[in-house]
Amino acid sequence: MTDRDAVSRRAVLQTVAGAGLASVAGCSAFEGGSDDAASTVEGERAEELARRFAPTLYFDQAEPWFPTDPRPYTSEQDGETVVDGFDAFDGYHERMTDGEPPDPTAFYNVVEYENSSLAVVQFWFYSAFDQFTTNFHWHDWEVLHVFVDTGTGDPQLYVASSHSRKVPNNEFLDPDPEMVPRILSELGSHSSALSVNDARDRFTRLPEGDRFADITNSAVETIEDLAEIPVAYGLPRDEGSRLPYLVPEYEGAPLYEHERLPSVSREDLISESLTIRSFDSLTQPPTDLPTRETGLVFQHTDRGEADPDIEYDLVPSSELEHIADFTGPQLSFEFAVPQFAEDVVSGHITTTGAPWNQPRYENPAADISEPNHRAALAERYDAIGAPAEIRTVVASLSEAVSNDDAPEDEGLTTEDTAVESVALLESDPEAVPTFSGLAVVQDVPEGDHRFTVNGAGVAPHSETVSVHDSESADGPTRAGVDGELPLVARENATRLEVDPSGADSDLTDLAVEDDFAGRLYDAPLSEPDAVYVHGGGAYTTEVRDSDDEIGAFRVNPDPEAETAATIDEPRTGKASLASFLVDIAEETRDSVADQVDDDDDDDDGTENGNSGSGGSENAIQGLERALAAVVEAAKRATERAEAGDRGNADKQLQTVADRLQRVATRIEDASDDLSDPLSNAARKRLDQAERRTEQAQAADKL
Repeated sequence: MTDRDAVSRRAVLQTVAGAGLASVAGCSAFEGGSDDAASTVEGERAEELARRFAPTLYFDQAEPWFPTDPRPYTSEQDGETVVDGFDAFDGYHERMTDGEPPDPTAFYNVVEYENSSLAVVQFWFYSAFDQFTTNFHWHDWEVLHVFVDTGTGDPQLYVASSHSRKVPNNEFLDPDPEMVPRILSELGSHSSALSVNDARDRFTRLPEGDRFADITNSAVETIEDLAEIPVAYGLPRDEGSRLPYLVPEYEGAPLYEHERLPSVSREDLISESLTIRSFDSLTQPPTDLPTRETGLVFQHTDRGEADPDIEYDLVPSSELEHIADFTGPQLSFEFAVPQFAEDVVSGHITTTGAPWNQPRYENPAADISEPNHRAALAERYDAIGAPAEIRTVVASLSEAVSNDDAPEDEGLTTEDTAVESVALLESDPEAVPTFSGLAVVQDVPEGDHRFTVNGAGVAPHSETVSVHDSESADGPTRAGVDGELPLVARENATRLEVDPSGADSDLTDLAVEDDFAGRLYDAPLSEPDAVYVHGGGAYTTEVRDSDDEIGAFRVNPDPEAETAATIDEPRTGKASLASFLVDIAEETRDSVADQVDDDDDDDDGTENGNSGSGGSENAIQGLERALAAVVEAAKRATERAEAGDRGNADKQLQTVADRLQRVATRIEDASDDLSDPLSNAARKRLDQAERRTEQAQAADKL
């Protein structure tokens, strides 16, 4: 990953939190305006269009499943013609000889919108199996839509299918009429990225020098105008991202061991160098996964432009429409969901079906995921309806790691993660892979959703996000903290558990802040919840209730413990906040005292020792005493609040505020004699204490 990529991803959050995005925030063609009916184009005219735009396909060197013809694997079931998953999977590998894929084929379907010069050539590619990070399933259909003006003969738009309708497709508006469309097929999943510039077998998300980007999806611009991130899936492994694949299992055993797959062995699946058995089989994200390298190149037999590895046939998809279904037992993609008592495992089931039973087969405009592209076609052709507003959830993933500027095990920072993960809205379970560290879920129903993220070697993250119709004016719904969602490597993860059922008020929100990294979690709270945090952090846990009253709790996890803390009686109001002030001031005082003790232990009795430097010793002792004074005042404030004595509680809180000012002075006096990490931590905790003191003074609830 380049420095520019890292800047781009972080900048997403600043823009999303600011003005919002036209493309991510609002319009989309998934629920677009009414499109005119389209009729099928047949015969020589359809074949001529298909031959002209038949794409060249570039596959990963580790790809096992290439576009083929499913007809050799048909069978009769209950009076209907079907393709059984076991039959296709095993039959494909049985017919594979010397690495030569059997029956290389692309199927085409051409439709034309009525009373319009706009036609669409669809190229459908069938693979016998799909093995990926988010799921795996029998049968895989991918499509490239070429929108073309039959009057001028010029292509208007390419739409290459991504993983699902929840993930933005890879699209290009107004491609060069003289250029043959090119598809970069993702390993295992066969998600189709576009290649339209001179780097034929590489995906280019951002312009590079004289080379333009391979997609024209609307970009996320930074407020500093430094970089852009077009919102489309792209091709992560071609962009330098690490992407671990999962080994498919059925009924608890590796799929290749099934008795109905005698022709399939472990070597016929994605290489072991790219696969893991499960996300939780690793203690940290993998670092040695290979990136993409080009393997076989497929080209239509009549293209004759270069020397391809494989030539494929073009066949009308109408010759397949007698196939009623593509069947097989459902395979699940499972991952952990954090719960208060014990993590649960959620099963994500994927399904497939025949293209000719899908809305986009008859109306390809239904597959346009970029609103500006639909708007452009709607302006040119009355047959295409205008884009409509949809709801979107977006998050940028990072990783919480130890901060060298903090005391050991007492502070974090976040950095970009180069390992792609998986996001899932559990209420609408369709797993979405991230791209460039971004999770974008489109076409989200209004309401509350549980948003869960899993990745290889990281602890699962789960939170509630509330999606509303009004979001389109303000930008997308941002998961995490203003869109940033830090993950924690499993080897460093510990659970923070909060049970609102034991609270003395109706809790609505939960937030977790680290002294150095700031706020790491901020989400609604209505039931017992668990958050994975880094064992090397020092945290302030904040709860908020329906009266907007705040409570705070100090959490310093043992890095070796499985549970950082369990807060089973979270309170809000003055007493809670004053009690927090006791804890954070006492914690800081103990840290200062420990340094004094360490310095005394290191003193060699010479004039260079701290004991011979009275000014330094006095400064540190002065800080220690100032903190002790804060502790005493905060204890009295807590006692008064718990006793219902508002007046004296507020007086003691004012005393706390005054004494914190003295602490600030003492920190500066002692800064040259404190270690840099401790000095940094003392300032961070002082800021936290001052903020919580103001909240305590303003609290109506005792």
